[in-house]
Amino acid sequence: MHILIVEDNVDLATKLAEQVTSCGFDVDRAGSLREAREIIDSRDFALVVLDRRLPDGDGIGLVPEIRRLRPRMRVLMLTALDDEEEMVAGLDAGADDYLTKPYNPKELTARIRANLRRLDGDRSPSIRLGELSFAPDSREVAVRGEAIVLQKRELDLLETLMRKPGRVALRDRLLEDFYGDKDELHVNNLNVVVSHLRRRLKECGAGVEIHAARGIGYFIAKSSA
Repeated sequence: MHILIVEDNVDLATKLAEQVTSCGFDVDRAGSLREAREIIDSRDFALVVLDRRLPDGDGIGLVPEIRRLRPRMRVLMLTALDDEEEMVAGLDAGADDYLTKPYNPKELTARIRANLRRLDGDRSPSIRLGELSFAPDSREVAVRGEAIVLQKRELDLLETLMRKPGRVALRDRLLEDFYGDKDELHVNNLNVVVSHLRRRLKECGAGVEIHAARGIGYFIAKSSA
């Protein structure tokens, strides 16, 4: 699915794009209302993450245009305007959801998934690799159809890896998303999570392996044996 991020802060837009892409979505970016209008006019998106304080106006003014041009497109406002009246104004303008900055990355991606599920009541297809399957919406994990239970950090890691099998999930990004920083204690904690998840998948006969890209991160792939 394609998602448009409308955010003029380049650093934040880059971070948002990385977070959303890591969940398996394709991302386009716009830094102004004018640029967003041009992109939306030429291409459809499943959802737009929309800032309000943009260089050429309030993002809230774009919502009625989206509703007219792309009525099925979901709108999630992500803004520092956290006053209750501002939130009500955004929702009354036609936004489907409203999240304030600073935000929790996992809450953002959870809200994106929830909004996309409402498009037609459709559920995202399970991701399958080896004997393992992962349901993105429910976050259920199964091996040969039998559900398995994982600890929260193990499930978070597996979700990140399964959303882009064969592609490296950056170690620094995992540390930031899971713990908020990269101190030595959290590096050791991540190593433990990876070790536990590897052992659990092997015990279940999942037919997959977690590989380390030394000094970079981890990726999951079908077992060679």
